Amino acid sequence: MGSETGSDRETGRETDKAWSPLDGLDALDQRVVQALQIDGRAAFSRIGAVLGVSDQTVARRFGRLRSRGALRVLGLVDPLRVGLTPWFVRVRCAPDAAASVGEALARRADTRWVSLISGGTEIFCLAQAAAPGQDEALLLQKLPRTPRVVQVTAHAMLHVFFGQDLSPVSRLGPLRPEEIEALTPQDAPQDRVAEATDPFPLGAGDQRLLELLAADGRTPAAELAAAVGWSQTTVRRRLSELRSSGALYYDLDFEEGSLRKDLRSALWLEVEPARLAEVGAALAEHREVAFACATTGTANIYAAVNCYGPGALYRYLTGPVAALPGIRRTETAPIHRVLKGPGPYPAPAKHTPPRA
Repeated sequence: MGSETGSDRETGRETDKAWSPLDGLDALDQRVVQALQIDGRAAFSRIGAVLGVSDQTVARRFGRLRSRGALRVLGLVDPLRVGLTPWFVRVRCAPDAAASVGEALARRADTRWVSLISGGTEIFCLAQAAAPGQDEALLLQKLPRTPRVVQVTAHAMLHVFFGQDLSPVSRLGPLRPEEIEALTPQDAPQDRVAEATDPFPLGAGDQRLLELLAADGRTPAAELAAAVGWSQTTVRRRLSELRSSGALYYDLDFEEGSLRKDLRSALWLEVEPARLAEVGAALAEHREVAFACATTGTANIYAAVNCYGPGALYRYLTGPVAALPGIRRTETAPIHRVLKGPGPYPAPAKHTPPRA
């Protein structure tokens, strides 16, 4: 595919063209996808009004992407906001065992972002309990006793600098600022920086609601109401409360292999503690970064990085990353294959009709 370079207008340096998962889509599909990243439950009529097309056109475009398995809208829980501790887990296996162990991990509801890294010889994933009070260490207790697992390391996620409802689509999509503003829902969290002191409480009805949204973020209010035993008015009000609190966010799951495939890598940084927030804020502005967070452990920042190829990754590591303050050590590992994305459940059959 090669590397494409351009000029950074702020610094004047030559930069690689920013990687985007939307590159394989036509112009209108890109706009529809970004609209759904902004508000996963936006009505097709609202999206159409902002984009200047009919709601039938939006429904048809989304339906085509969804039916071929390229895209899902998911309603997901921010674990830190509701009192859960997510764990980044690295699993080293005996030769030829990583794929089968990784596929088994991907089938579990307490895992996210299950990937084969380092040429397919190691597994990396995010593990979290389904709800506060459940045994978050269950997976960590089982893994070391799994046949052919050689080593397991785990570090807790402490703070997200960039990710969740923000993604490369948010940063690199084609929508204009006024279109983004028009699509941003009123119940979107107003302050991404402030840390909540107390976890947002979830009730039994919330748990069922969130289970359904994790499978399909566009599940109609009528279906949610029937499953939870609430009225549709109550469901809509609670969804708004969950979202405005930051407990619920909507994300897009692009199926592995459905869009253009470039070089994705895991990046671990060991940063001086006094510089941790500064480095995290800088990474959140890097076009190559799809996700960045602070973790426990010697390497106290993890980032998922997307580049067009090895040359672009090299220039990113020796340029923007090398320029970050307080970096003591870096480690990178190419992501060989993503076995599971951000949601807890596997994708449904590809013929499932789209949610209106």
